[in-house]
Amino acid sequence: MPASDALSFLVAWTVAPFRVGSVTPSSSSLAALMTRDIGPGTGPVLELGPGTGPFTRALLSRGVNEEDLTLIESDADFAALLKRRFPAARILGMDAVGLRHLSLFQGPVVGAAVSGLPFRLISPRKTFAILDGVFANLRPGGALYQFTLGRRCPFDQSLLDRLDLEVTRVGHTFRNFPPATVYRIARIKTLSTYDWRFA
Repeated sequence: MPASDALSFLVAWTVAPFRVGSVTPSSSSLAALMTRDIGPGTGPVLELGPGTGPFTRALLSRGVNEEDLTLIESDADFAALLKRRFPAARILGMDAVGLRHLSLFQGPVVGAAVSGLPFRLISPRKTFAILDGVFANLRPGGALYQFTLGRRCPFDQSLLDRLDLEVTRVGHTFRNFPPATVYRIARIKTLSTYDWRFA
């Protein structure tokens, strides 16, 4: 991690600690864990709160095309930095809450979403709006990958139930400051065919 990234993150956290959520960028270990199920066959990838781009770099190293990346970043300084580092990606300087009312793609085509947003610091109403917007863009089988600086999922079960979502723990890394846990959030699978044994 470049020293300039650490300084940029610390400055951003000092100005708006509840928006940034951490004093340092995510480690390469956490980035690898967040992106391990994503590759060139995933198709378009949506990233929320990329900051200085550690997950973005990991996605590119996994073989995701830079042109297939849509990065949502509300901090103007981080957005400008991302535009310089990833010129072929689509970078939108906006709050992720706006996803709910913005048509980013022609239908639900996103294969995966990766999030660095500090949902523990975001209100339930805004969290619902963000998740609703993300899953409106995810195609069937697509998933959101979210980390949290702790061992509990950052989403309440009642909120997940409202959106018909289920959570799977991907893994945990101590090689991040602080240590982090990654979760995969996806639509609950429904039976597509009638089976009399479950009627």
